[in-house]
Amino acid sequence: MEKPTTSGHAPVNGISMYYEIYGKGDMPLVLIHGGGSTIQSSFSTLLPLLSNDNKVIALELQAHGRTSDRNAPESFTQDADDVVGLLKYLKIDKANILGFSNGASTTMQIAIRHPEMVNKIVVISGAYRRDGFIPGFFDGFPHATLANMPAPLQADFLAVTPDRNKLQVMFEKDVQRMENFKDWPDDELRSIKAPALFMSSDKDVVVPAHTLQMSRIVPGAQLAIIPGTHGFLIGEAGSGAKGSIFAVATAALIEEFLRE
Repeated sequence: MEKPTTSGHAPVNGISMYYEIYGKGDMPLVLIHGGGSTIQSSFSTLLPLLSNDNKVIALELQAHGRTSDRNAPESFTQDADDVVGLLKYLKIDKANILGFSNGASTTMQIAIRHPEMVNKIVVISGAYRRDGFIPGFFDGFPHATLANMPAPLQADFLAVTPDRNKLQVMFEKDVQRMENFKDWPDDELRSIKAPALFMSSDKDVVVPAHTLQMSRIVPGAQLAIIPGTHGFLIGEAGSGAKGSIFAVATAALIEEFLRE
C-alpha cells in the first residue's frame, strides 16, 4: 500500500481510534474494514484504486489493529457511533461511507443512526438478518478458537499490533458479536435515505438473494453481484485474491456510483 498523507489516533467515545488519510477530494470516502481485520487486510488492494480520485479515510474499529478496546462488547451500533465520532474529531460534516462484511453492517447503521453525516453508502457483503447468511454460517461460532481465524488476518493484525493477547481478545469479541447477532427490523433499512450501492459476490457468505432484498428495501438503491467468494471482489487478504486485478472492476463500479 501507498503511504498515508496523515495518520494518527483520535479520542472517540472512550477509545483511541486509529485512522489513515489518503488522497484529495471534496467529499471524503470512509472505509470500514471487516471483522477480525485491519485497514491493510481489508483494503490493501482496493484503497490505492479509490484514493486516486478521492480523499480516503480508513480506520480501525474497537479492539482491531491499532485501535484500543473498551470494557464492553462490540456492536454495530457502537461502531457506527465511533465512526461518526472520528468524523467529528476530524471536523468532517458529511462523507461517503464504504464498508465490507461486518463493516458493511456498520455502514448501514451509520446511515440509520446518523443520516445527517452520510452522503452515499456502499455496502459490500453486509447483512441485516441471520437468514441472509449461507446455511450453517452460525453453527461454528460456539466452538470457535483462534486457530479458526484465517492466517492472513492474524498476520496482518500482529504486523501492526504484535500482541497475541490483544489478538485473542479481538477474536473473542468478534465471535461474541456474531453469536448474539439479531435481525434488524425492515423499517430500519427502509429509513435509509442516502443513495446506496449494495454489492456482494455470487458465492459470498451473504447469499445473493439477501443482497437483492436489501437493495429492494432501501429506496432507490443499486445492486451489483460479482463472481467470486467472500472478499474476492475487493482483493481482501483472507480471500486468496489479495492484489487481484479483479478489484479494478469493483473500484470502477464504486467510482461511477460516487460520481452520479
